[in-house]
Amino acid sequence: MATTSEQSAQSEDKLPGIRHIIAVGSGKGGVGKSTVSVNLALALQQLGAKVGIVDADILGPSIPGMLGIPTGEPPELTTENKLIPAERYDLKVVSMGMLTPDDKPAVLRGPMVGKYLKMFIEGVEWGKLDYLILDLPPGTGDTQLTLAQSMPLSGVVIVTTPQTVSLKIARRGLRMFEKVQVKILGIIENMRTFTCPHCGETTDIFRNGGGERMSQELGVPLLGALPIDPNVVACGDEGNPIVADQPKSVSAKMYVTIAQALVEQMQSAVTVLKPFNWNWNSNEGAPAWVESAAKPTGSQMIPIGFMRRDPRTLSILWEDGHRDDLDLRELRLACHCAICIEEMTGRKLLDPKTVKADISPKQIHSVGNYAILFDWNDGHNSGIYSFKDLRALGARAAASGSEDV
Repeated sequence: MATTSEQSAQSEDKLPGIRHIIAVGSGKGGVGKSTVSVNLALALQQLGAKVGIVDADILGPSIPGMLGIPTGEPPELTTENKLIPAERYDLKVVSMGMLTPDDKPAVLRGPMVGKYLKMFIEGVEWGKLDYLILDLPPGTGDTQLTLAQSMPLSGVVIVTTPQTVSLKIARRGLRMFEKVQVKILGIIENMRTFTCPHCGETTDIFRNGGGERMSQELGVPLLGALPIDPNVVACGDEGNPIVADQPKSVSAKMYVTIAQALVEQMQSAVTVLKPFNWNWNSNEGAPAWVESAAKPTGSQMIPIGFMRRDPRTLSILWEDGHRDDLDLRELRLACHCAICIEEMTGRKLLDPKTVKADISPKQIHSVGNYAILFDWNDGHNSGIYSFKDLRALGARAAASGSEDV
């Protein structure tokens, strides 16, 4: 039975009013990711959920067209200067396409893309949502990394087609999210089989079974496979997604089945630790320490607790029950940022003699689901410490201690 602290952790929203944030990504374009995002959102809604969509493809927005939302009509603002999302089929939607007409491209550098992305998620009056779906651009670039580092994602769904080249690139996208410890909720294989509407014969235009093989090889759930359906394209072009326009069609029913499988995966995607900004000296904003979440089969790379054991020691509790007590000076010396380590050769640039014995952090910040960032009192604040690196640092410290004995 879950303890009160665990129940409290599980009931907290990812953002105020939003229970889960789910990214929908792909390694390459042209696999139908945006179509999947829209219809999956509508299918979740059919299951009784309140859903919103962020068109996170800032430079190539397509969601307004698929939902029949006019482009170039900026949303109104609340008295708190938050965007009021557009609504269509009871879905709440925000997209760059609402700010710019179809024939006027958004020409933006990386930092501005990140700024708009953050505004579209945190600067919107979403109200109460069960799911906020983020339709990502293809690839593994700035948008994906910004989200992984700054947003409390519940997980990501990877969309692919059965053809080999799509599977290979989708695998890269999946590995990128694994690296930053975003839970892979599952794979959706799109455009699997085409059924001739005249003779009923089926043809695997892009091959068959690639999704199953990828699922088995990587140990990731296959949420479902969608057929090639001309009606999906026609409905999307008309701004009437097939789940809403033809709810009894084979494709619409398959989307509902996928949504049900996704909901089941979400039940195992609860993270114990929530985003934090921790003042080291005052201990204000200290993250949780949930010993009851430890289990023998738990991950060695997922922390379930951070603690200020004493002014010189950071304690970390891992999901497998192991605890590391890390010396602050050793942590400062272990920084892997480009200022402290020569990026190409790995040569150490930080002189240990310049690091004082009483070095300590002013603040410790969570970075997505995979790392923490220290704001040190010597002015250094560019080093991100992944959970993998912290676990390895703990192992080295333990081995060094046993040798001293």
